[in-house]
Amino acid sequence: MNKLIVSLSCAVCLAIAAVQAHAADDTSARFRAVYTQEWAWRQAQFKGADDEDSQGEAADHLPKVDAATQAERERYWAEVLKKLDGISPAQLHGDDPVNYAVYRNQIETLLADQRFRTWEMPFNSDTAFWTNLGFTARHPLRTAEEYRRYLRQLDDIPRYFDEQIANMRAGLARGFSVPRVTLTGRDQSIADVVNAKGDDNLFYTPFRRMPALIPADVQAQLRAQGRETIQRSVIPAYAKLLDFMRNTYMKQARTTLAAESMPNGKAFYRTQIREFTTLDMSPEAIHQLGLKEVARIRQEMDQTIRDSGFKGSFPEFLHYLRTDPKFYPKSGEELLKDAAWVAKRVDGKIDRYIGRLPRQRFAIEPVPADLAPFYTGGRGGPGIYLVNTYDLPSRPLYSLTALTLHESAPGHAMQMPLAAEHEGLPDFRRYTYISAYGEGWALYSERLGVEMEMYDTPYDRFGYLSYQMWRACRLVVDTGIHHLGWTREQAQAFMRDHTALSEHEIETEVDRYIAWPGQALSYYLGELAIVDARAKAEKALGERFDIRAFHDTVLSLGSVPLPVLQQQVDAFIAKGGKSPYAQEK
Repeated sequence: MNKLIVSLSCAVCLAIAAVQAHAADDTSARFRAVYTQEWAWRQAQFKGADDEDSQGEAADHLPKVDAATQAERERYWAEVLKKLDGISPAQLHGDDPVNYAVYRNQIETLLADQRFRTWEMPFNSDTAFWTNLGFTARHPLRTAEEYRRYLRQLDDIPRYFDEQIANMRAGLARGFSVPRVTLTGRDQSIADVVNAKGDDNLFYTPFRRMPALIPADVQAQLRAQGRETIQRSVIPAYAKLLDFMRNTYMKQARTTLAAESMPNGKAFYRTQIREFTTLDMSPEAIHQLGLKEVARIRQEMDQTIRDSGFKGSFPEFLHYLRTDPKFYPKSGEELLKDAAWVAKRVDGKIDRYIGRLPRQRFAIEPVPADLAPFYTGGRGGPGIYLVNTYDLPSRPLYSLTALTLHESAPGHAMQMPLAAEHEGLPDFRRYTYISAYGEGWALYSERLGVEMEMYDTPYDRFGYLSYQMWRACRLVVDTGIHHLGWTREQAQAFMRDHTALSEHEIETEVDRYIAWPGQALSYYLGELAIVDARAKAEKALGERFDIRAFHDTVLSLGSVPLPVLQQQVDAFIAKGGKSPYAQEK
């Protein structure tokens, strides 16, 4: 009898297990169907879009951005979120629980932006829809058909700009705009397109050097069409935008600074914090953490000043760094060559710290002249590290190593291609960018430079610490402006007193934080998450800790929210600290 009971019990257990396995397979299939369909729809929505970090699918048009399309996107993503609510992550298996957490965060972020109508403010002091089109113009074209597609896209600029202008008018009407104080000079990049005639126009760039495989007579025809399209469509569209910016937007934009001063501002700022940091932290908690980290880094900076042999005070040392010509490049070429030397030194060391490296290489080029006056000191992404050679007295060489580690390798120009090349991940993890993870890794890369012995002099190390201080100051300044009501001058003074940034950098950076609430918080909070995760792994694994395996684990994730990063490092520890690629060997 007992054997029969045991036998029946086993049969029941097997039946239950089979049912559970079937339910898990069904749940995973439903989840994959949701994200596969939505991802394809999302790519179709943004075909033709471009910026310095990524290019949307090639298209003969620009994305629709009108209010009706925005409303449809809100409805669509709300429906997707409802479908996700009906899927239990506990019933998913394999990589899908992680995929679910990452994907849900993406949809919640996309939906929140639609509900707050952030598309009514489609630019800030760092990035603008009209300058993004410049990246499209700079992409090399290979075939006659690609040129014809580019021409059709240029013809779509008037429609695209009209929709953006209508959105900005709606934003102005409800007090949702870029702060007026950050707009000075931002119209120049528009005017440059209006005033550049013929072959000098930015949008003629692809026609200046055409592939030899295109027959000469076809090249001549395409060039003629390019000149005609620029004159007929591009310049009038930019002229209309310029008139709107100068005579309407710049005069009617809000005079307040804080995100919380806008309609439903407190909720909006909290949503921006969550979007850029992926954490549920209050502005007060972030502000206090920033002050704590500023004080801690200041102690390291003071020690580094002593190591340099300088005998004066902290303000005197900053003045020395900002004014002595030996710390600044004499030409843009010198700055680019020094950046290349730093990047090449990394090449010789990186395999000791990271196991899997990307196949894609990166170029080092100057920031385009039309963007440079208001651009950051550098920007990195797939295949490119842009170095700002504008206003050389504001480009200190003592910060160049930290900048290069952040923007090129092992930072952005390495992490982003690694994600794209990871074929085991769904596309929504390979080709999207979460600021807390991406900027956190890039800032951590600066810290990794200490272990890699990249900072040769006390001045280089001070430059690194100043960059760390810069990002810690952002926690204080961003929350100070958008939550505590700080003035622009107050924010600039805080940056001036605590970092070695030049005056030009301080002005452009503070304006960036004013016009882009929450984004500046992602860097330091992301770095702290990686530093804390590494410390936890080192403590738990002891002698089994392998720095290459740890970094491979972090970089194998694609772009993920910080709580997911922490969970995956816990799993790395539980598996004994093995590289995610160990099974491939």
